[in-house]
Amino acid sequence: MARVKRGPKRAAKRKKVLKLASGFFGTKSKAYRMAQQAVDKALGYAFVDRRKKKRNFRSLWILRINAAARINGMSYNRLIAGLKAAGSTLDRKSLADLAVKDAKTFADIAAVAKKALDDAPAKAAPAAKAAAAPKAARKQSAGAAAASAAKSAKAAKAAE
Repeated sequence: MARVKRGPKRAAKRKKVLKLASGFFGTKSKAYRMAQQAVDKALGYAFVDRRKKKRNFRSLWILRINAAARINGMSYNRLIAGLKAAGSTLDRKSLADLAVKDAKTFADIAAVAKKALDDAPAKAAPAAKAAAAPKAARKQSAGAAAASAAKSAKAAKAAE
């Protein structure tokens, strides 16, 4: 059987790796073996950092929203809770953009969130308690759950 030396395939492969390594310092852009290692490492970092970029932008948006929310007299978490209670579908990216570019509109949105929070506590409290309850407590029988609901209703009337 004849010996195969790969010829143009080998040259093309090396050329591709060296092209990807262009701009690297020293041997990493000139010697194929070092260039291949550098390119592998760089592509690994690129993959990870594309995901980190998303995290970093979300953090930036939250910082901007928090700063604007505090200017309007509320914290970030109260603003987000109020927007959810109001049924808003604005995401953090657009909220941050409004906070930076259009403070008046953001103030109107904060007012809507504040109003929704003022209206919501009476309705949202039982739902929040149920969500915060541990798994074991949620697995109570129907009778035990009804009894505890009646007990909390009595306590609420006594508090009034």
